[in-house]
Amino acid sequence: MVLLEGAGGTYAIAAAIAIFGGALGTAWAQSSIGAAAMGSIAEKPDLSTKLIIWLAIPETIVIFGFVVALLLALKIA
Repeated sequence: MVLLEGAGGTYAIAAAIAIFGGALGTAWAQSSIGAAAMGSIAEKPDLSTKLIIWLAIPETIVIFGFVVALLLALKIA
């Protein structure tokens, strides 16, 4: 029995890759930004609001990956 038969399986794998790639890219970006931000906040606490914005920017990568996965999942149905 083949679980992922036809084009639906291809779309399901593509949706999974979109979510995984977006999450992995965000984690990679936030790890380096977070380390640099904590060092900067230790020296200049007044920069904390600007640095929180810089930490939030990579989250859009996950949102884009979710949108792509959602579009692919809707194409399956």
